[in-house]
Amino acid sequence: MTATPGPVCAGASTAAAHVSSYPSFTSYVRARGPVLLRTARSLTANPCDAEDLLQTALAKTYVAWDRIEDHRALDGYVRRALINTRTSQWRKRRVDEYVCDELPEPLGPPAADPAEQQALRDAMWRAVERLPTRQRAMVVLRYYEDLSEAQTAEVLGVSVGTVKSAVSRALGKLREDPELAPAR
Repeated sequence: MTATPGPVCAGASTAAAHVSSYPSFTSYVRARGPVLLRTARSLTANPCDAEDLLQTALAKTYVAWDRIEDHRALDGYVRRALINTRTSQWRKRRVDEYVCDELPEPLGPPAADPAEQQALRDAMWRAVERLPTRQRAMVVLRYYEDLSEAQTAEVLGVSVGTVKSAVSRALGKLREDPELAPAR
């Protein structure tokens, strides 16, 4: 025969004794629990938070059980406990925002118009297409395929120096392209 371990919490044995002293509380929770849980869910966005809220409100109701005179008005009592508990939680929430004269982060540039971005992309591709074939291949491999200079040289079968000088000349032509002038 094995001994049954005692309660984990010292107050658990006294709490278990109280449950048997309020059988009407147990039957009330069994009968009205689903309805009260729906009320708690309407007060919170998270179902787990709603369960915790209901548990807290029921614990408060249990503590006051013998002081509640009209047990026909229990739903109203528990609903009020739900609302008061939720209000207390809301008031205690931590706020990490502080009022200050200046914004802590700098404002970035305004978002570009998607139509303008597409027009710029199209103009860039047209300018790249106007480059000589070899320069165009190197620019595409370096900047659109994101290959290193050594990888680009290997793919094209040329030296790294050739890639560097050809890409430099191609970028110079792109900088001078009149269609890309509005982007500067």
